[in-house]
Amino acid sequence: MPEIAIFPIPDCVSFPGTVFPLHVFEPRYRSMIKYCLDNNQLLGIAHTQKIVSQGKADQSLEEALSSNQTTYKPFPVFSAGRCELLKVLDDGRMYLQVHMESRFIKVSEKQTLPFSICQCDPYLDAEENIDLPALELLKQKVLNRLIVMTSNIPEIQKILASEQWAKKEAIAFSFEIFALFQLEADMQQNILEMSSASERLEYLLGLLNTKNNY
Repeated sequence: MPEIAIFPIPDCVSFPGTVFPLHVFEPRYRSMIKYCLDNNQLLGIAHTQKIVSQGKADQSLEEALSSNQTTYKPFPVFSAGRCELLKVLDDGRMYLQVHMESRFIKVSEKQTLPFSICQCDPYLDAEENIDLPALELLKQKVLNRLIVMTSNIPEIQKILASEQWAKKEAIAFSFEIFALFQLEADMQQNILEMSSASERLEYLLGLLNTKNNY
């Protein structure tokens, strides 16, 4: 059962196959990142359900660097990956990227302070009766619709029309496509918890069709 350090961040949902940029300044989370880097441990990025304890409002940067802020309860399903440290500033702040590998679900908490480490299970898609040709067709419908709808955003349209995205396997596509578009966080969490690529792609196609009708 993997042990994963979980970083709860309001309104942040990440998907496997994507890269999540992170700026870390609170002492407990700087310690968390150091722990992950030193031990080659996975870091989970989790959207939050509620506030557990409210931090001091209107903190200065100096105060934020020396004290912890608001504590949140994370959603139990999240994505996790390895940290790549990019830069450490003189004041201790860290800039890094987290290369998301897989989804997990929290089973139990092994450590609470100074940061949360949880025992987790992989959160896997159901693998029964996958119709790969039908799934590929569904992916292509979503991709074609997105290419049409981003005609006024040439930089995004160029990415979607590239050979890389055309050849991307449907299951990977059903996660990675959400890195290109910002949906409401609770909606993204709902998508993250879906149990098949077809469910994710059908949901996205429905959203695109609804938007196209307004």
